[in-house]
Amino acid sequence: MRENVDRNKNMVELKDVRQRFGDKEVLKGVSLKITAGEIFGLLGPSGAGKTTMIKIVTGQIRPTAGSAMTDGKCATDLHGAMYRRMGMMMDQFGLYGRMSCYDNLKLFAKIYDIKEKRILEVLEKVGLSDAKKCQAKDLSKGMRGRLALARAVLNEPAILFLDEPTSGLDPSTTQQIHELILEEQAKGTTVFLTTHNMAEAEKLCRHIALLHEGSIVEYGEPQDICRRYNHQNKLQIRLFDGRHMEIGNGRESAEMVKTYLEEGMIETIHSTEPNLETVFMELTGKTFA
Repeated sequence: MRENVDRNKNMVELKDVRQRFGDKEVLKGVSLKITAGEIFGLLGPSGAGKTTMIKIVTGQIRPTAGSAMTDGKCATDLHGAMYRRMGMMMDQFGLYGRMSCYDNLKLFAKIYDIKEKRILEVLEKVGLSDAKKCQAKDLSKGMRGRLALARAVLNEPAILFLDEPTSGLDPSTTQQIHELILEEQAKGTTVFLTTHNMAEAEKLCRHIALLHEGSIVEYGEPQDICRRYNHQNKLQIRLFDGRHMEIGNGRESAEMVKTYLEEGMIETIHSTEPNLETVFMELTGKTFA
């Protein structure tokens, strides 16, 4: 576990950040805080501005207006040793197709003065030990994703930026990457995750922000957000005899539910709170595609 993690420290802080490319305003006054040791999820469809935000907080581009702080420093001033505390997984960022898995990580290890034994440790962790001599261009998409994540965690970063880390991957590879992300978080690593996968965000993230056309339209803990939009507040019940019913989730239904339970008639019972995709559709009028 990472020592002396101050859970009250803001590892990322944006204040009224705006980003314009020509006539298009990609980010429209975004403000948020991410505390040390949490997994934060930025959710939005393609084109919402997620990747632009990561590029701003990692110092790759300067915002048109507003300020961004990362690890206590102005994001536009990040350099040298500051980047040693960061890990990034952005598409095929940092991977060289004609180099082996091992040599891809060895190059990065030399730049950051990381001992070579760490390379073998990380390759084993991501399940690529047997593929260490394979060229990156010959790997499957899932294996390239795991190699990119290996590169991102090689330097044991204090803050990890993951841009759509499981996009297009099969369920098995996705699960492996989720486990690795949770392992990093358990060490005290702060994780900034962008995704359009609602289930992924609900599973991994402590807090999420829904980004729509450059603005944050909702923020909070995933389950709390869903509960806030539970306008129906009903119970959906399926009985063993095949009947379905929807009843109010309140005192008026308690006796009926009690009877069904005592007589062993209930096959399934669910409350009607929406999922994150339903919330997004309510807020924006659009599907999350």
